[in-house]
Amino acid sequence: MPILVVPTTAVHRSFLAAWDELGPDGERWMGARSIAADDEEWTRQQAADPAEFHRLVEAIKAEADPATELPPGLVHQTVLWFVDGIEFLGRLSIRHWLTPALLEVAGHIGYCVRPSARRKGYATQMLTQSLPIAAALDIEPALVTCDAGNVGSRKVIEAAGGELEDERHGKLRFWVPTHVA
Repeated sequence: MPILVVPTTAVHRSFLAAWDELGPDGERWMGARSIAADDEEWTRQQAADPAEFHRLVEAIKAEADPATELPPGLVHQTVLWFVDGIEFLGRLSIRHWLTPALLEVAGHIGYCVRPSARRKGYATQMLTQSLPIAAALDIEPALVTCDAGNVGSRKVIEAAGGELEDERHGKLRFWVPTHVA
Protein backbone atom coordinates (compact mmCIF):
# COMPACT_ATOMS: atom_id res chain seq x y z
CA MET A 1 0.00 0.00 0.00
CA PRO A 2 1.44 3.41 -0.93
CA ILE A 3 2.48 5.68 1.93
CA LEU A 4 4.05 9.08 2.52
CA VAL A 5 7.69 8.80 3.59
CA VAL A 6 10.61 11.09 4.27
CA PRO A 7 12.65 11.39 1.04
CA THR A 8 14.91 8.39 0.57
CA THR A 9 17.58 7.25 -1.87
CA ALA A 10 15.82 3.87 -2.11
CA VAL A 11 13.56 5.23 -4.86
CA HIS A 12 16.37 6.69 -6.97
CA ARG A 13 15.56 4.92 -10.23
CA SER A 14 11.79 5.51 -10.12
CA PHE A 15 12.33 9.13 -8.98
CA LEU A 16 14.32 9.74 -12.16
CA ALA A 17 11.61 8.08 -14.26
CA ALA A 18 9.01 10.37 -12.65
CA TRP A 19 11.22 13.39 -13.35
CA ASP A 20 11.34 12.34 -17.00
CA GLU A 21 7.54 11.98 -17.09
CA LEU A 22 6.96 15.44 -15.60
CA GLY A 23 9.47 17.10 -17.92
CA PRO A 24 10.94 20.58 -17.49
CA ASP A 25 7.67 22.07 -16.23
CA GLY A 26 7.66 19.64 -13.31
CA GLU A 27 11.23 20.17 -12.14
CA ARG A 28 10.22 22.28 -9.16
CA TRP A 29 8.04 19.43 -7.91
CA MET A 30 10.96 17.03 -8.08
CA GLY A 31 12.97 19.18 -5.68
CA ALA A 32 15.41 20.18 -8.39
CA ARG A 33 15.75 23.53 -6.68
CA SER A 34 16.39 23.21 -2.97
CA ILE A 35 15.48 26.14 -0.77
CA ALA A 36 17.73 24.81 2.01
CA ALA A 37 21.00 24.47 0.11
CA ASP A 38 21.68 28.06 -0.89
CA ASP A 39 19.01 27.75 -3.57
CA GLU A 40 21.05 25.03 -5.29
CA GLU A 41 19.60 23.56 -8.44
CA TRP A 42 20.12 20.00 -9.56
CA THR A 43 19.84 18.98 -13.17
CA ARG A 44 18.35 15.67 -14.22
CA GLN A 45 21.87 14.58 -15.19
CA GLN A 46 23.24 15.43 -11.73
CA ALA A 47 20.37 13.66 -9.99
CA ALA A 48 21.22 10.51 -11.96
CA ASP A 49 24.53 10.30 -10.06
CA PRO A 50 23.91 8.38 -6.77
CA ALA A 51 26.13 10.72 -4.74
CA GLU A 52 24.38 13.80 -6.09
CA PHE A 53 20.99 12.20 -5.53
CA HIS A 54 21.97 11.59 -1.91
CA ARG A 55 22.87 15.30 -1.59
CA LEU A 56 19.54 16.25 -3.17
CA VAL A 57 17.63 14.04 -0.70
CA GLU A 58 19.52 15.53 2.27
CA ALA A 59 18.89 19.09 1.06
CA ILE A 60 15.17 18.39 0.70
CA LYS A 61 15.01 16.90 4.20
CA ALA A 62 16.86 19.93 5.62
CA GLU A 63 14.03 22.18 4.46
CA ALA A 64 11.92 20.91 7.38
CA ASP A 65 14.53 21.65 10.05
CA PRO A 66 13.82 24.93 11.88
CA ALA A 67 17.59 25.31 12.41
CA THR A 68 18.15 25.49 8.64
CA GLU A 69 18.59 29.07 7.53
CA LEU A 70 16.46 29.94 4.53
CA PRO A 71 16.58 32.91 2.18
CA PRO A 72 14.25 35.78 3.10
CA GLY A 73 10.63 35.23 2.12
CA LEU A 74 10.83 31.42 2.17
CA VAL A 75 9.38 29.15 4.83
CA HIS A 76 10.36 25.76 6.18
CA GLN A 77 8.51 22.90 4.57
CA THR A 78 8.23 19.20 5.21
CA VAL A 79 8.57 17.38 1.91
CA LEU A 80 7.25 13.83 1.77
CA TRP A 81 7.34 11.33 -1.04
CA PHE A 82 4.46 9.01 -1.83
CA VAL A 83 5.90 5.59 -2.53
CA ASP A 84 4.86 1.99 -3.02
CA GLY A 85 7.93 0.00 -2.02
CA ILE A 86 10.69 1.52 -4.16
CA GLU A 87 8.27 3.06 -6.66
CA PHE A 88 8.09 6.87 -6.45
CA LEU A 89 4.49 7.96 -7.12
CA GLY A 90 4.37 11.58 -6.02
CA ARG A 91 5.54 14.42 -3.84
CA LEU A 92 3.80 16.48 -1.17
CA SER A 93 4.95 19.63 0.64
CA ILE A 94 3.64 20.96 3.93
CA ARG A 95 4.64 24.58 4.44
CA HIS A 96 5.03 25.26 8.15
CA TRP A 97 3.49 28.74 8.01
CA LEU A 98 2.15 31.14 5.42
CA THR A 99 3.71 34.27 4.00
CA PRO A 100 1.29 36.78 2.47
CA ALA A 101 2.01 35.27 -0.98
CA LEU A 102 1.41 31.70 0.22
CA LEU A 103 -1.83 32.83 1.87
CA GLU A 104 -3.01 34.21 -1.47
CA VAL A 105 -2.24 31.39 -3.87
CA ALA A 106 -0.22 28.39 -2.63
CA GLY A 107 -1.40 27.46 0.85
CA HIS A 108 0.04 25.05 3.40
CA ILE A 109 -0.07 21.84 1.36
CA GLY A 110 0.83 21.21 -2.26
CA TYR A 111 1.10 17.89 -4.05
CA CYS A 112 1.93 16.35 -7.40
CA VAL A 113 1.40 12.81 -8.70
CA ARG A 114 3.61 11.56 -11.53
CA PRO A 115 1.66 11.30 -14.81
CA SER A 116 1.77 7.48 -15.05
CA ALA A 117 0.25 7.20 -11.55
CA ARG A 118 -2.62 9.66 -11.98
CA ARG A 119 -6.32 8.81 -11.78
CA LYS A 120 -5.73 6.03 -9.23
CA GLY A 121 -6.78 7.92 -6.10
CA TYR A 122 -3.21 8.62 -5.01
CA ALA A 123 -3.64 12.38 -4.61
CA THR A 124 -6.56 11.79 -2.24
CA GLN A 125 -4.49 9.28 -0.25
CA MET A 126 -1.54 11.67 -0.13
CA LEU A 127 -3.57 14.62 1.11
CA THR A 128 -5.44 12.50 3.67
CA GLN A 129 -2.22 10.94 4.99
CA SER A 130 -0.62 14.40 5.29
CA LEU A 131 -3.29 15.92 7.53
CA PRO A 132 -2.11 14.39 10.84
CA ILE A 133 1.43 15.50 9.98
CA ALA A 134 0.16 19.04 9.39
CA ALA A 135 -1.71 18.87 12.70
CA ALA A 136 1.52 17.86 14.45
CA LEU A 137 3.05 21.05 13.02
CA ASP A 138 0.22 23.04 14.68
CA ILE A 139 -1.48 23.75 11.36
CA GLU A 140 -5.25 23.83 11.88
CA PRO A 141 -6.90 24.15 9.47
CA ALA A 142 -4.66 23.81 6.41
CA LEU A 143 -5.06 26.01 3.38
CA VAL A 144 -4.98 23.92 0.20
CA THR A 145 -5.38 25.50 -3.23
CA CYS A 146 -5.83 24.36 -6.80
CA ASP A 147 -6.28 25.95 -10.19
CA ALA A 148 -9.90 27.03 -10.71
CA GLY A 149 -10.26 24.67 -13.67
CA ASN A 150 -8.65 21.63 -12.04
CA VAL A 151 -11.74 19.54 -11.30
CA GLY A 152 -9.72 16.50 -10.21
CA SER A 153 -7.75 18.42 -7.60
CA ARG A 154 -10.90 20.14 -6.37
CA LYS A 155 -12.47 16.72 -5.78
CA VAL A 156 -9.34 15.58 -3.90
CA ILE A 157 -9.50 18.58 -1.58
CA GLU A 158 -13.24 18.25 -1.01
CA ALA A 159 -12.85 14.51 -0.28
CA ALA A 160 -10.42 15.47 2.50
CA GLY A 161 -13.03 17.77 4.03
CA GLY A 162 -11.97 20.99 2.33
CA GLU A 163 -14.38 23.91 2.53
CA LEU A 164 -14.16 26.43 -0.30
CA GLU A 165 -13.44 29.95 0.94
CA ASP A 166 -12.99 31.84 -2.34
CA GLU A 167 -11.13 32.19 -5.62
CA ARG A 168 -8.09 34.44 -5.94
CA HIS A 169 -5.75 34.86 -8.89
CA GLY A 170 -7.29 31.85 -10.66
CA LYS A 171 -6.86 29.61 -7.58
CA LEU A 172 -9.61 28.07 -5.49
CA ARG A 173 -8.76 28.33 -1.77
CA PHE A 174 -9.99 25.59 0.57
CA TRP A 175 -9.59 25.19 4.32
CA VAL A 176 -9.10 21.56 5.32
CA PRO A 177 -9.34 20.37 8.94
CA THR A 178 -6.20 18.59 10.07
CA HIS A 179 -7.39 17.18 13.38
CA VAL A 180 -9.49 14.06 13.15
CA ALA A 181 -12.54 14.25 15.41
